[in-house]
Amino acid sequence: MTLEILTADSLEKQRHGFFTRHGGASSGIFSGLNCGFGSSDQTEAVTLNRTRVADAIGVDLENLASVNQYHSPVVLTVNGPLGSNRPKADAMVSSTPDIALGILTADCAPVLFADIKAGIVGAAHAGWQGALGGVLEATLGAMQALGADRSNITAVIGPCISQAAYEVGPEFMDTFLADNPDNSRFFAGGVGDRVQFDLPSYGLHRLRQAGVGSAEWTRHCTYSDVGRFYSYRRCVHNKEADYGRLISVIRT
Repeated sequence: MTLEILTADSLEKQRHGFFTRHGGASSGIFSGLNCGFGSSDQTEAVTLNRTRVADAIGVDLENLASVNQYHSPVVLTVNGPLGSNRPKADAMVSSTPDIALGILTADCAPVLFADIKAGIVGAAHAGWQGALGGVLEATLGAMQALGADRSNITAVIGPCISQAAYEVGPEFMDTFLADNPDNSRFFAGGVGDRVQFDLPSYGLHRLRQAGVGSAEWTRHCTYSDVGRFYSYRRCVHNKEADYGRLISVIRT
């Protein structure tokens, strides 16, 4: 099976892709393009998958940068290959030629950024904790520090869990309301005391409030499309032992 790479028209002038699980070397519960070394998948399979991604995006494997993600607002400026010792961060920015930034997700929102005029790109892992903690704004700030103009930045949220599949408890909603009562708009009623959280809309709101030139979501739900995407929440619901990680990439 060949690689399937989703792209956004608004980023068509910047090499990028939201990779699905199609076209990978992993098998079993990881079947497909699992790019997560943090999974229990075979290292050889993950390395081969990452090599296919690097080839597709037009860089050497060593120039496909990724970080040790931990739901933080920490942003790393990448000036060259990172090597095998991945720093802890949840976003990256770069203006160095021939560097690709790769973010791993399995329900959280991958966000790709580009100021095409300035030649500066960014990539962020924005789950609810990171988005609430300011990882999107921090990524924009780091791009500005390299010379980007916030009003020229395009941001695209890739495949992530949709509101229909994201059931949470009242304490989750309380956390968001404590930050800003207007965040109630991102919740819809569910069964009993449960509510449904709209992660991509919340991310778009944060991006637009931060003044990006344009922001959009690709409108793909990782939970509901089993054949194309890995999903942490689906793994938990199905009582599976582990899950694969999708990769989203943008290069300078």
